[in-house]
Amino acid sequence: MFYTFPDFGFMKIALFLAYIRDEKRYSSNTFTAYETDLLQFNNFLKLTYDQSIEDDVNYQQVRAWIVSLVQAKIQAKSIARKVSSLKSFYKYLQRHGQVKVNPVVKIILPKIGKRLTNYIPEEQLYSLFNELTLPNDFEGLKNRLIVEILYTCGLRRSELIGLEISDIDLENSRLKVIGKGNKQRLVPFGMALNNSLRNYLIRRNEEKKVENNHLFYNKFGNKIEPSSVYNVVVKMLSLVTSIDKKSPHILRHSFATHLTEHGADLNSVKTLLGHSSLAATQIYTHNTIGKLKEAYEIAHPKSGS
Repeated sequence: MFYTFPDFGFMKIALFLAYIRDEKRYSSNTFTAYETDLLQFNNFLKLTYDQSIEDDVNYQQVRAWIVSLVQAKIQAKSIARKVSSLKSFYKYLQRHGQVKVNPVVKIILPKIGKRLTNYIPEEQLYSLFNELTLPNDFEGLKNRLIVEILYTCGLRRSELIGLEISDIDLENSRLKVIGKGNKQRLVPFGMALNNSLRNYLIRRNEEKKVENNHLFYNKFGNKIEPSSVYNVVVKMLSLVTSIDKKSPHILRHSFATHLTEHGADLNSVKTLLGHSSLAATQIYTHNTIGKLKEAYEIAHPKSGS
């Protein structure tokens, strides 16, 4: 694929994007984020310094861009991602002899506030899967299975969409999941999901023959769209919860939170989620700590002193 940029034409950007797509094998969403961040920085250089990202850039210019993002009230997490994109770009150029100094190396990022995750209480999800009467037609089975896999296995939406029938190992009750950076992991599941998958696959075979291996597909026989997965989740969760944010990722948060609440160690949760570092997983300890504090205040004789 040849990359063209309207009113640009930057070979360095094009080569870097080709590198993260073909060699690093980043997802399409990550690829788009890198492209957007680099072109935004170039826009800033053009308007502020009348130069481009292809020219020599210094630390002060990068710092000025970050200040402009802060003044525009861009969230600290988004700024950190943009700076990370820029740092990776210049590391790539430095490695290939295109620049001598990486102007982003000494940048100190604004602090990111600790964000607590939303999640759905266990009893509400239990009600969804065990107490509500859901449609038993093929569409109903598919919708239920989408939510069940997202919660039972803690998958990202993109990982669910990428599932193929050959990724399902019913005999050993596990899924082969392709996560970020094309990394593969095996996720175990219990008998309830095993039964749901068996029922769905039987009904899938009885439906109009589709010449593909996708576990979930649209009416054209292609992979199910991200928006369709989102809409299914919102519709299903609306039956049991009034939580404002209903999304596939909330089910992933619920998966991790419930595991930690029931005593799963963080390293195991990290592996199941496909996180590259433990720091990303530690956010799910907030409820466990909250429950411990509650238990302490109730049970310890000195808690009220």
